[in-house]
Amino acid sequence: MATYDYDVVIIGSGPAGEGAAMNAAKKGCKVAVVEFRDQVGGNCTHVGTIPSKALRHSVKQIMEFNTNPMFRDIGEPRWFSFPKVLKSAEKVIANQVMMRTGFYARNRVDVYFGQARFSDANTVRIQHAQRSDDILKAKNVIIATGSRPYQPDDVDFSHPRIYNSDTILKLEHTPRTLIVYGAGVIGCEYASIFAGLGVKVDLIDNRDRLLSFLDDEISDALGYHLRNGGCTIRHNEEYDSVKGDGHGVVLSLKSGKKIRADAFMWCNGRTGNTDDLGLSAIGLEADGRGQLKVDDHYRTEVPGVYAAGDVVGWPSLASAAIGQGRAASNDMLNSDDFRHVSEVPTGIFTIPEISSIGKSEMELTAAKVPYEVGQAFFKDMARAQIYGEPVGMLKILFNRETLEILGIHCFGDRASEIIHIGQAIMSQKGDANTLKYFVNTTFNYPTMAEAYQVAAMAGLNRISNL
Repeated sequence: MATYDYDVVIIGSGPAGEGAAMNAAKKGCKVAVVEFRDQVGGNCTHVGTIPSKALRHSVKQIMEFNTNPMFRDIGEPRWFSFPKVLKSAEKVIANQVMMRTGFYARNRVDVYFGQARFSDANTVRIQHAQRSDDILKAKNVIIATGSRPYQPDDVDFSHPRIYNSDTILKLEHTPRTLIVYGAGVIGCEYASIFAGLGVKVDLIDNRDRLLSFLDDEISDALGYHLRNGGCTIRHNEEYDSVKGDGHGVVLSLKSGKKIRADAFMWCNGRTGNTDDLGLSAIGLEADGRGQLKVDDHYRTEVPGVYAAGDVVGWPSLASAAIGQGRAASNDMLNSDDFRHVSEVPTGIFTIPEISSIGKSEMELTAAKVPYEVGQAFFKDMARAQIYGEPVGMLKILFNRETLEILGIHCFGDRASEIIHIGQAIMSQKGDANTLKYFVNTTFNYPTMAEAYQVAAMAGLNRISNL
């Protein structure tokens, strides 16, 4: 058994762990990272963000080929199996692992592969299957172990036709019909992916509308396009039982409905990966969903022990987790550039995708803020016409008296990229954050960025007529 001393030990090599490790290493710390897999990258690289978005891209390419009139001259529509489409995701995962392994090597960060458990607040034991344990001692420890799909005890996930968002990546056939239970971000993304492959999808939502945190207009647009792609959306439903047999799965709902499909995918909730960390040894306790409570500096109740990323809950996004990891290490080092991660744009990779930042119309109405709306529809944008991507819109909400930008909502192709232009302006102080920036700025033509100018001018027209 070997013992090693470090300034900081980070448990988990996903976005939060990597962000913390790179930041601490570049500021002169001796850093160790512990990863329970035999490769770095965490859940984000291996079963979450990277494979699902690579899968989505491949499906979208197939959809474009099968709907573009120009390609019809080449041949008949093509059908691809789910396992074949997954191959492209596997290539991206391999590239990501190689790249991220290089990050740790270049920054002299030691990486240990094994299960980490606390002995005390400054000591982490790494258990290995084939050799004796390693003991890592450090002044600070950052927990960045991520999360996994929540699995209720009354659903048999060992059945070969019952999946969650991790195990679906091992699906070896293409079902004709699929039930997706849970219409959160992950459920909606996978529903649109499978619908794009021609699978008939039943999307079960326990709320009265999809992604209720979104602006109503965007949520309605998502519902329309999912239905248009072949999804049946069932709102205000809860499961009573999920039973698999040799032919498929039968979902019984509390409303009395029964739905049969070739396969079933559970997408209802996440659980923090804290079970095997030995938290009781340091007097730390996770909540009922395995998540850790932290303050606004990512400190847990135990001095010297931090947590960041999905393991702390909101917003459970890879983009935010990177910043949270950096912030945790900055607080640990008493660095001047600490920043609490708060203003986070949504990035939802359905087909079409969604992104937003700031307030929605419902929130502004409830707060009695005098706002107005400027819109640009993608069908009218030259670049969208060139792409053959006419579906979507950009919506700017602004104060009708000061012209301050209050919220930006985008639905359509490349929405997650388009949003960052508005985000940059909204982050400016005072008069720099107004609708006039978009009116008075020259945008390349034809581009999707030009939608900001079109929306801004439309918004000004609405208030100039009063």
